[in-house]
Amino acid sequence: MSTALTVPLPLQAVGNLSQLIRAAHQAPYLSAEEEHALAVRLQDQGDLDAARQLVSSHLRYVIHVARGYNGYGLPQADLIQEGAIGLMKAVRRFDPRRGIRLVSFAVHWIRAEIHEYVLRNWSIVKIATTKAQRKLFFNLRQHKQRLGHLSDAQAAEIARELDVRPQDVRDMDTRLSERPVSFDAATDASDDDLPAPALTIADLRPDPSQALEEEQWAGHRLAQLREGLNTLDARSRDILEQRWLAEDKTGLKELGEKYGVSAERIRQLEAQALRRLSHRLQAAAA
Repeated sequence: MSTALTVPLPLQAVGNLSQLIRAAHQAPYLSAEEEHALAVRLQDQGDLDAARQLVSSHLRYVIHVARGYNGYGLPQADLIQEGAIGLMKAVRRFDPRRGIRLVSFAVHWIRAEIHEYVLRNWSIVKIATTKAQRKLFFNLRQHKQRLGHLSDAQAAEIARELDVRPQDVRDMDTRLSERPVSFDAATDASDDDLPAPALTIADLRPDPSQALEEEQWAGHRLAQLREGLNTLDARSRDILEQRWLAEDKTGLKELGEKYGVSAERIRQLEAQALRRLSHRLQAAAA
């Protein structure tokens, strides 16, 4: 389909990041049936209003993904904008008849656009040209946050995990550490001048927009959990609800007596149901 999508209304109408986040979270969630119907309208009729509804309802997920790239020192609004472009590309290519939800299909496109933006605006973009280098660039920061300074043994372990040379890991680590940062400190400031931004203490109070996003995302995940439970058979769903969600948990023996099977069989059914539910939630969040 060659239909061109324009920037969705929530990105055009807002004036700052807080308004953008608020507008994204005000967009209604779509059920699987509503999403399928809109996607069919777009695919079969080129209905741009259907496309805008699909994009608007998934902007909250773009914001959630973009939050994960805050550590690169790039404007949050730009990261969200690039992610929204990826979302629009995904909407244009989404085939509702393949039986998957749009959020699972779109995550690749959202992350791909954000990755390209980060690489274009990072000082070491020249070295991140191959697939292996790009993978190392985005994964090494996560390892450094967990491990801190990398020893030779840790660099070798990361190299094996990412299928690159240990020297590549050490080179990238050096370049990440040497990225220049401006502190904007004035050299002729008097005592009456306001301190430079780099000298002020960070405000550690919760960001209202982030708190709103986290609340909305928690509601989204809860809705996915309910949807996942509804895909289980009645016995499996009841076992999970009684074992995990009920205020007064039911034991394996009691459930075995209820269904006329052994406690071990109830444990097996519980494990199988948890695996199915976990796979569904992981697919929805991928």
